[in-house]
Amino acid sequence: MPTRPLGAQISHMLKARGVDTIFGIPGVHNQEMYRGIEEAGLTHVLARHEQGAGFMADGYARATGRPGVCYVITGPGLTNIMTPMGQAYSDSVPMLVISSCLDETAARKGQLHQMKDQRAAGETVCDWSEEARTAEAAYQLIDRAIGEKLTTRHRPKNIQVPIGVLESSAPPPPPMPEYPIGIEDAAVQTGWLVRRLLESRRPLFIFGGGARRSRINPVNLDEPGWIKTFLNTGAASFTTYAGRGIIPPDAPLHFGSYLARPESAQIIGSADLVVAVGTGLDEVDIWRHHLGHDCSLVRIDIDPQVLSDGHWADIQILADASFQLERMLRGSWGEGVETTWTANEVATFRAKARAEVDAEYPGVLRVADALKACLPPDTMIYSDMTQFAYAAKEIWDMDRPGHWHHPYGFGTLGYALPAAIGGAVARSGQPTMAIAGDYGFQYTCNELGTAVELGLSLPIFLWDNGKLGAIEASMTSAQIAPNAVIARNPDFGLLARAYGAGYAEPATLDEMQSAVQDAFSASQPTLIRVTPQIGD
Repeated sequence: MPTRPLGAQISHMLKARGVDTIFGIPGVHNQEMYRGIEEAGLTHVLARHEQGAGFMADGYARATGRPGVCYVITGPGLTNIMTPMGQAYSDSVPMLVISSCLDETAARKGQLHQMKDQRAAGETVCDWSEEARTAEAAYQLIDRAIGEKLTTRHRPKNIQVPIGVLESSAPPPPPMPEYPIGIEDAAVQTGWLVRRLLESRRPLFIFGGGARRSRINPVNLDEPGWIKTFLNTGAASFTTYAGRGIIPPDAPLHFGSYLARPESAQIIGSADLVVAVGTGLDEVDIWRHHLGHDCSLVRIDIDPQVLSDGHWADIQILADASFQLERMLRGSWGEGVETTWTANEVATFRAKARAEVDAEYPGVLRVADALKACLPPDTMIYSDMTQFAYAAKEIWDMDRPGHWHHPYGFGTLGYALPAAIGGAVARSGQPTMAIAGDYGFQYTCNELGTAVELGLSLPIFLWDNGKLGAIEASMTSAQIAPNAVIARNPDFGLLARAYGAGYAEPATLDEMQSAVQDAFSASQPTLIRVTPQIGD
């Protein structure tokens, strides 16, 4: 293997570790990282802004389960990508951001892109942020980032490398190590849980995004291996928004993703055992301080911090969630357990919850139902912070897990379009779409240029209510006169065409469905503007 500048060696190392795509923007400070991209055989996606690059990497990672990798410059490159890093941190998304940094900052001031402490700034929004001052350190940190993806909670990492170190000659990286496979089965706690499940008559499971795929024994993303057995146990279930699709939508004892409904606390309170699997039960999952249980609570999670949070679990099982369920369901707990849950009580709850969502978001559900009905199988959706998505992620049952991605925890605007671009790059030839509101879309609408440049057949569903509707409703509820909630929108048709994208403004739901279906086969992205008055 030849000696090369370290910047080029990093690209070759990433390729050898299974990375195939880099998202980013070149600059004079990080140009050495671009020296080896083509030679290594990596694909580079040029974003229009580092925030867009970060969201693209996030979307790529959610679609593939592999880390999304970004190259950014010193200073503003890192600060611009910090919002996507924060989003990836809160939603447990693997991302690796490699940035250049200045060689010396203590004695020299006034340098281009200089920050007081770039490394520390990065650490505020990611799992860890380290500076590699030698080639050996850079190689070790890259392998650490990749190895930790397999053994800990998915989180973004930041590695910064001084410009002079990137330019210096470096030996080739070491061979790829044997990465650890993950956290093993927790036998003692699992035995206790199986005994309790055998005694329980109203066991209730809550599945989060962490339950959808085993890291130890990877299975098809569309169907975790333990699902069929679980459906025959008589246990009832909820999912978080991120866990939608883990349980089939027609399962008779599945309460859906209505955890945020206050009435879900009553359902949970009627259980005699609650098992939360692969979920933090965070504020954005339940929107209340107490889950509602009055019985034993079991937590199964890969993150020890989750296990010891304020929900005070009686039993804490530190394990890969999906793998743990597979082990448990292959054991002494499985088919034939008699419970008192009934399909009728589940159906009654779901009907009432749907009616509440319909009342809170007038006009959304009929459009959401029509949109769902026209999508091809296996469509992956990326949504933004918009009223349409708030309603849809409660009532829209997914037929497979990991196919609707939303900026849940950090809650940043501008996520949908660039994240969908990353997902479309990862899923070449498979249907991918974005759902955005008129205001949030304008945060990152410049990434239309990237989507056009890549020739993506990407429908972009734009819900245009002409205002910050959720903020207006919140202000009204708080008895605050709505202020600064209406902004002048551009002519979205002219904007789309200026970038070379397609555009549609359907007048009826039938026209909307046709526009969406046409967009999946177009040779460029298509912006589809829909208003709450469609079809009236």
